[in-house]
Amino acid sequence: MALYKIVEIGDSVLREKSVPVRNITPNIHKLLDNMAETMYDAKGVGLAAPQVGVLKRVIVVDAGEGLIELINPVIVKASGQDIDTEGCLSVPGVLGDVPRAAKIVVKGLDRNGQEVQYRARGYMARAFQHEMDHLDGILFIDKAVNLRKQRQGVALEKKSIKD
Repeated sequence: MALYKIVEIGDSVLREKSVPVRNITPNIHKLLDNMAETMYDAKGVGLAAPQVGVLKRVIVVDAGEGLIELINPVIVKASGQDIDTEGCLSVPGVLGDVPRAAKIVVKGLDRNGQEVQYRARGYMARAFQHEMDHLDGILFIDKAVNLRKQRQGVALEKKSIKD
């Protein structure tokens, strides 16, 4: 496995729409493996393929319940609303309060091409939505009701997201 360089704000790839994965190949497996390794190394809870310069609809998330890999994810149901603090590996040093659906149902394909579905709420729902926004060229700063600089040496609250 290998670590990818995480693309940061200002790179146009973060504003482009990702294309669906048509065939799950060994290259997609390698992408998933390397994205997970990169996410863990950066101490994030999620990573979307555009954040490593790949315009494919692929995300990895681990919000404390184990690694979830999703190919071509889609939100099929959303309800409620929460506002909480988010950060992003592609927007270093910035935090913002972002409104998101409180509960969602997400479906997609796993690495074997099998359809999977997840019911998520709270932190996990927020992580899925944050990563899926990246697939459409949307950053959390586009949805934040306020933005602020992260203070040096201050860890994010446990409930905060840094993907």
